[in-house]
Amino acid sequence: MKPAEGYRPCVGIMLLNPAGLVWVGKRIDTPNDLEGDWTGWSQMPQGGIDADEDPARAAHRELHEETGVRSAEIIAEAPEWYTYDFPSEVQTRSYSRYRGQTQKWFAMRFTGADDEVNIHAPAGEKAEFSEWRWLPMTELPALVVPFKRPVYDKVIAAFGHLTG
Repeated sequence: MKPAEGYRPCVGIMLLNPAGLVWVGKRIDTPNDLEGDWTGWSQMPQGGIDADEDPARAAHRELHEETGVRSAEIIAEAPEWYTYDFPSEVQTRSYSRYRGQTQKWFAMRFTGADDEVNIHAPAGEKAEFSEWRWLPMTELPALVVPFKRPVYDKVIAAFGHLTG
């Protein structure tokens, strides 16, 4: 299956630790009124696929860019591309040439230690997250912006069997 036309092709990564918990980061652009509250602005690592880049390679690259993690192996791939539309305020602000994003999701097993995680961007780059934690997969939908929740529900359905 191919990415949907008119949508930005991306990858998403569900990083699972040995206990079956999922890595989630609090977006750095969380409004001040949500400070200290993990609701609504957290997500798993995700990002665009470069031209002529294989989605699995993009997943490893994005995981490292956003979390510093290299010690991870792909253990599953979602059976299809998941697509969502941007709300108008996001579309005009960030990705005006795209209707939304279409994502190929990968589950990865984290094989390193927590001190490998580094959410601070290298010089000249922009950090995605202000903090991070491990949590049960079932808590993910409540933490993400509403327009991404249907995709997160599909990701959980695709990878739910991996937490046991």
